[in-house]
Amino acid sequence: MSDDTGYVPPKVWTWNKANGGRFANINRPIAGPTHDKDLPIGQHPLQLYSLATPNGVKVTVMLEELLAKGHAGAEYDAWLIKINDGDQFSSGFVEANPNSKIPALVDRSGDKPVRVFESGAILLYLAEKFGEFLPTDGTRAEALSWLFWQMGSGPYLGGGFGHFYAYAPFKIEYAIDRFAMEVKRQLDVLDRRLADVEYLAGDQYTIADMAVWPWYGALAKGLVYDAGEFLSVHEYRNVQRWTDQIAARPAVQRGRMVNRAFGDPATQLHERHDASDFETKTQDKLQAGS
Repeated sequence: MSDDTGYVPPKVWTWNKANGGRFANINRPIAGPTHDKDLPIGQHPLQLYSLATPNGVKVTVMLEELLAKGHAGAEYDAWLIKINDGDQFSSGFVEANPNSKIPALVDRSGDKPVRVFESGAILLYLAEKFGEFLPTDGTRAEALSWLFWQMGSGPYLGGGFGHFYAYAPFKIEYAIDRFAMEVKRQLDVLDRRLADVEYLAGDQYTIADMAVWPWYGALAKGLVYDAGEFLSVHEYRNVQRWTDQIAARPAVQRGRMVNRAFGDPATQLHERHDASDFETKTQDKLQAGS
């Protein structure tokens, strides 16, 4: 492979939108809103603004798990944020998350609304609010360590490997090799851990599993970037076992459907405002009734 691409970085970088590739219409080097639009507000204490990407799925799984445990205060309205349309740059969304990334949560259960952004922060906030899925014994530190491991490792999988393998306007061997190597190292880290324990923190299912599973579980099944064969994900047998175990949980199955706007219409619940919506308002049923 030649190490000469002909590109020499300028002394001062300037934005060339033409180099943005698939996401050129929504990426820009500044923050802040592009248009004025308030966020909708439903009837429940928790208002979620999201999309069923792996980061979004973390939170809807957590909320469905809390409801399954009987926490009525975890009832929520889930509003679809169409990131390809730039919904995350509305003035209302930027007020909820100045970083303009999904998911964003607004807790309206108290005297004043509380905004929470970054998926890991939302998981931790909900775990502490309801006293669930975060151990109080010595494994708490283990759960938090794996939660923050995911938050630090995920960008290598998504923005690194995923971007250059699946989305970049042309293939760059060096970039793909660099990030494929790192993703396989991360899978090996997980596989070695899960050889010794049932869940990442030990014998308890925690927010650490909820954070890691939507990214690395989907990767283990070849569902992310269509890269399963390329990364030989079948080799990580402990990750495969753990992935299947979590995928079998009913609350996880529901959580994956919320704010989902792609795939089989029967698995898409664009917005969730009541538990009955899973039975009556998936896209296949809405299309059949239209």
